[in-house]
Amino acid sequence: MAKTKATGSTGLGRDSLPKYLGVKLYEGQSAKTGQILVRQRGTRILAGKNVKRGGDDTLYALKSGVVKFQTKKKRLFDNSQRIVKIISVEP
Repeated sequence: MAKTKATGSTGLGRDSLPKYLGVKLYEGQSAKTGQILVRQRGTRILAGKNVKRGGDDTLYALKSGVVKFQTKKKRLFDNSQRIVKIISVEP
């Protein structure tokens, strides 16, 4: 006996919506208080001055100002190093 009806719709075709991750404001652009700067999974970009990290690792501005990116070497707990990007908002 058939498990599904003969004229039933296909079981395929379900697709999730895109998550719209990425950098929302680039260097030199002005940010308002509370505006989202970066949507990310994990901490690919770290929060700098006047920037806070949300629960889903989203970075947003604490103060109005101009967005600035910089690259630094960060020492990890096992004494190894990695290059990190840091985003900050300069008032």
